Amino acid sequence: MNITTESNSKSKFNTRDLVESALLIALVYIATRFINIRLPLASTGGLVHLGNTMLFISAIVFGKKKGAISGAFGMGLFDLLSEWAIWAPFTFVVRGVMGYIIGRIAWSGDKKGNSVITNVIAIVTSGVWMIFGYYITEMILYGNHAKAILSIPGNITQIVIGLIIGVPVAMILKKYIKK
Repeated sequence: MNITTESNSKSKFNTRDLVESALLIALVYIATRFINIRLPLASTGGLVHLGNTMLFISAIVFGKKKGAISGAFGMGLFDLLSEWAIWAPFTFVVRGVMGYIIGRIAWSGDKKGNSVITNVIAIVTSGVWMIFGYYITEMILYGNHAKAILSIPGNITQIVIGLIIGVPVAMILKKYIKK
């Protein structure tokens, strides 16, 4: 299997990149839409989902551009097509930056997503951004510190589950990529 990755795609965004990006967007959307647990309204009323797992895998395996695209469009599309449409612009930015951060750190130097430790650092760093980004989002949408704080445990849960599943799966997938 020959997959275009960050290291060998220095040229323009070609048809292969477009198709891979579309597939990654679809996988992030599907993992967010169909593999989730709704949190009780008493906490935040949000979701804990595996969309993060696919976002993490996308950024580690394919790099910052496709990580950003898959996160922004995959989860933004989920919000648009669900009862959380008001969240879509915020999700687009928060998840796009998340994917970029992961890909940027995971692919730093000569790592190219092959270092488990660097990948974990990338996810934790992007997780801090996600928690901050969604805290600010909730303050804008609801103007309520308590509700924003109550969303933090669910966000941490999503990050931890995504890390536990995503890093090993990404490392397995990277073995099948031709250098």
